[in-house]
Amino acid sequence: MMQVAVIDYGSGNLRSAAKALERAAAETRLACRVLVTARAEDAAAADRLVLPGVGAFAECWRGLAALSGMIAALEEAVIARARPFLGICVGMQLMATTGREHGDHSGLGWIPGEVVGLRPADANLKVPHMGWNELTPRLTGGAHPVLAGLAQNVHMYFVHSYHLQARDSREVLASTDYGGPIAAVVGRDNVIGTQFHPEKSQAAGLRLLGNFLRWRP
Repeated sequence: MMQVAVIDYGSGNLRSAAKALERAAAETRLACRVLVTARAEDAAAADRLVLPGVGAFAECWRGLAALSGMIAALEEAVIARARPFLGICVGMQLMATTGREHGDHSGLGWIPGEVVGLRPADANLKVPHMGWNELTPRLTGGAHPVLAGLAQNVHMYFVHSYHLQARDSREVLASTDYGGPIAAVVGRDNVIGTQFHPEKSQAAGLRLLGNFLRWRP
């Protein structure tokens, strides 16, 4: 049975993410155990890893770093052993090199780039960006397997005030427009991250989570 570890570092929304993964597994008829855990040994043993996140970059990083051995376990499982990894919202932002929310803070460095504040070109657009926005997949190279089967004009649910600016545009797999383009999905190799919340994005979000559970990078 596939083991999916949802990393609990005090970031909130863990149970909703876990429930959505369980539902996606059931809908795709996958034998899957979803474990919400703060234990590095569980992360190291998992077949797939999910890092949700709600709040400020620095606060989330401190929470992750406070878990004994967790960052090393993630590096071993995801980078050394190439286990599929999904970061959600701030969990995606923690994949960056640097977060610039309330000072400069190091991230995991898996997607080189920096997390900066939203500055919509349209002054009428409020920050935080909150609500449903259209997802625009990158056209070159074909659809990423985790985005397969999503409608061309699919909308996902966003709640954020900062966004990841990737150094390599090829690592931006999909974008959304909010007074300018924003990276909505980033990824490379066996890692992928969504700025939106798939667990709050109804049928489309469940489709994406099911794709992640089936993904064999």
